[in-house]
Amino acid sequence: MLVRLHVQNFAIISDLTLDFAPGLNVFSGETGAGKSIVIEALGFVLGARGDVSAIKDGADKMTASAVFSSTDLPAALRKEHQIAADVFTLKRELDRKGKSKAFIEGRPATVSALAQLGKALVDFHGQHDHQSLLHASVHLMLLDQFAGHGALVQKTQDAYRQMQNAAAKLDAARMSSQERERLLDMSQYQLKEIEDVNPTADEDLQLEQNLPKMKHAGRLLELAQNAYEELYAAEDSATSRAGKALREVQNMAELDDHLNALAQDLNSALLTLEDAASTLGSYKDDINLDPQTLDRMLARHEKIKRLKAKYGPEITDVLETARTLREKIDLLQHGEEHEQELLKELEQARQNLLALAGELHDKRMRAAQRLAARISEEIRPLGFNAIRFSVAVEMDEENLGPTGADKVEFLFSPNPGQALRPLKNIASGGEISRVMLGLKTVLAPTVPVMVFDEVDAGIGGETGHLVGQKLHQAAHGRQVLCVTHLAQVAAQADQNFYVSKKASKNATDVSIQPLSGEKLTAEIARMLGGGDKHSAAFSHAKELLADAKRI
Repeated sequence: MLVRLHVQNFAIISDLTLDFAPGLNVFSGETGAGKSIVIEALGFVLGARGDVSAIKDGADKMTASAVFSSTDLPAALRKEHQIAADVFTLKRELDRKGKSKAFIEGRPATVSALAQLGKALVDFHGQHDHQSLLHASVHLMLLDQFAGHGALVQKTQDAYRQMQNAAAKLDAARMSSQERERLLDMSQYQLKEIEDVNPTADEDLQLEQNLPKMKHAGRLLELAQNAYEELYAAEDSATSRAGKALREVQNMAELDDHLNALAQDLNSALLTLEDAASTLGSYKDDINLDPQTLDRMLARHEKIKRLKAKYGPEITDVLETARTLREKIDLLQHGEEHEQELLKELEQARQNLLALAGELHDKRMRAAQRLAARISEEIRPLGFNAIRFSVAVEMDEENLGPTGADKVEFLFSPNPGQALRPLKNIASGGEISRVMLGLKTVLAPTVPVMVFDEVDAGIGGETGHLVGQKLHQAAHGRQVLCVTHLAQVAAQADQNFYVSKKASKNATDVSIQPLSGEKLTAEIARMLGGGDKHSAAFSHAKELLADAKRI
């Protein structure tokens, strides 16, 4: 769960710290008070795009940090990002020059690392997501996500790339003789450029390791010779003196056996000195003072650098380019001879893709029924007495691509006697909000934190009460953050926050305070129309809170 959020100089927030509770956390307040800014700040620390225009006037940078429970993270992510404590902190900064900094537990990190962790921790649903649900292109992705088709979709994407490669080979074989000669000349030139150097794997690393030794060979030889003399070769060398000291201590140990351990330590030290002297002797003997060898190494290093710049970035990429060029040259030289083989290869690749697309279609058909039933079950209590929700899956070989050959679309009928029609053609804003709430409940069961910004748009009354109950149910076993304008939703919260905006002559700031007791009742009453403690709104607020077992 999200434990704490600290925000500084973000939009109209100067300095704000919020502690969150498990379950449903609701933000309410007057329109324009800045309720959604908290959600935007959380998104920023979790890798969302940052804009320098969001930095508070007069500040040099904006900062947001979030403390999460690490028990919500998969073990692989905890290990990858070195998270060992029960809670951990993510932090992000953005200055006015557009420079962004990210931190995980105080260690510098990348924004993509924050986004990776954020994806595992928080599922955001903002008002723009209402619109994304209207696009049929999103429906196939949601169906595959629900059914766990990731591995099969990946195989299908791989098969599609293989078909594309086969088609490209066939196109190369069928090209005009003039174009073929042009490509052949260019490919042969590129291959010759690589083969003339003929690099080997890791040769660049070996050169980079050996060149410093060659460049400073004279000085290294002098120093190695001096060290070797001091350690071993000189008449009064370190090994000679250590040997004498060892013999003296051994003689002493014959008289006092307590010195045996010291004699052993000195013997080990002498062996270490002798090993070091042997290593230095080999090192100095291997030093090459030949300037021609150095010139050859420098020239070769430069040639390999040019190859890596052109065909790299790594030497393995250069070698792979050479292999690809040889295949391309062979194809260009013998393309016409291979055309029938290439036709067979393309057809085989297409049939393989079709088979995978067919397997995906069958799985999607079964998953579509399960998804439609689950979503209907989730949204039927939200004011839809005769809801019908269907997931249409249609296979069309003309639509064959990296995700198979299916067209998927969500169909919806909110009223009795009304035919199923595409969601985009029939759903109102309030209906979309409720369908999205059902989708999120079904499709994000493993994400520990769910965030809803204005999920209750376009609804009110009894339907608002039902949405509040559904949000409270969704918060069982996880944490939900919700921005709302409905008293019926706010009354269901486990933790309420009141957002207010304070404006002075020179500045505007946001204040957020947790609510409980009479202050909470007063806020619920305000959302119902306002009034003092003796008003009908205040009495209704008490009823809503009592119904939610808050007072």
